[in-house]
Amino acid sequence: MAINFDAALGIHAEALRVRSQRAEMLATNLANADTPNFKARDIDFQAALKAANADQQSGKLERTHQQHFQVNANSVDNPAIQYRTVIQDSLDGNTVDEQVEQAQFMQNAVHYQATLEFLGGKFQSLTKALRGE
Repeated sequence: MAINFDAALGIHAEALRVRSQRAEMLATNLANADTPNFKARDIDFQAALKAANADQQSGKLERTHQQHFQVNANSVDNPAIQYRTVIQDSLDGNTVDEQVEQAQFMQNAVHYQATLEFLGGKFQSLTKALRGE
């Protein structure tokens, strides 16, 4: 009997991927806090997870040959990526608020760690099932 890891892990692997992408985006925002005209962006986690869940249920496209085009759900036109609305405009056109970005980054890090621990629990359960414990 084959093990279907997608079914065993559920949406948690996709949640971890989206959390990782969001961490990269928030870090980019923080790195560009002093760049003129830089526009802060963020990922709508709920929308991204909903899209990933829909892809998982409908069967997403996969590359079966290395000369096929790369299927990338993380393209620029991903609706989950949004520009952050600023509370106060800056003179140089930059929309990064360092305090907001740091708070969002820390919140995302806590959620990333929780998702990672939950996924680790899933792997431990699978390991116990394979050993017959």
